[in-house]
Amino acid sequence: MAYSMVPVGYVRSCFKEKFAIPRQPALASAARGCLELIAPYDRPEAVQGLEAVSHVWLLFVFHQALEAQPRLKVRPPRLGGNRSIGVFASRATHRPNGMGQSVVRLDRVEPGKLWLSGIDLLDGTPVLDIKPYVPYADQVPGAFNGLADTAPPLIQVQWTETALQKAQQHAGRLGEPLVALIEQCLAQDPRPAYQAPPPERQYGVKLWDVEVRWHYPDAHGIRVLEVVPQA
Repeated sequence: MAYSMVPVGYVRSCFKEKFAIPRQPALASAARGCLELIAPYDRPEAVQGLEAVSHVWLLFVFHQALEAQPRLKVRPPRLGGNRSIGVFASRATHRPNGMGQSVVRLDRVEPGKLWLSGIDLLDGTPVLDIKPYVPYADQVPGAFNGLADTAPPLIQVQWTETALQKAQQHAGRLGEPLVALIEQCLAQDPRPAYQAPPPERQYGVKLWDVEVRWHYPDAHGIRVLEVVPQA
């Protein structure tokens, strides 16, 4: 039997492209956005009671990773990008029905809008459902995952003086913790695990309405080179 689903809203996110999005929610607390609900869920009664909740589960669609052919095995970045495991043993974006789930912090509730942080969702992500996080049920004592038992290690993030000044200026203009967002995302090393780029190679990502560019001056960390308005 086939089922059709209609989004309840769409996420307006600091992440404008897939590259450098944290691979799990809550790894970048400065990552913020807003879930804009659509009719009929934009009415006040749909969110009544959520003001008593600190976190919510979002069920959403990986709308830029949908595939016509199902994958039975994937290569998670956490395992270096070269080791294959079954799709159901991973949280890879390549899902049988393109569905994802994230638990995120609920910062503020307004009719038709939920203000969120600690997100890992791309701008424009369709959200299918919202469920309150229930600590006594959602925290499982003794739970384990032998493939990903701890958060990924962080690498050092350094700045050029000009890049830091520009990031601080844009942060003030946006009213967003842009410096922290850049550091939290880059410290997780967004490059593919199998790449060892030379120092002259530059990477870039779009966050809010700016573009951040960096390189790897050595094997130990990242240096942010510039933060400029998006072209």
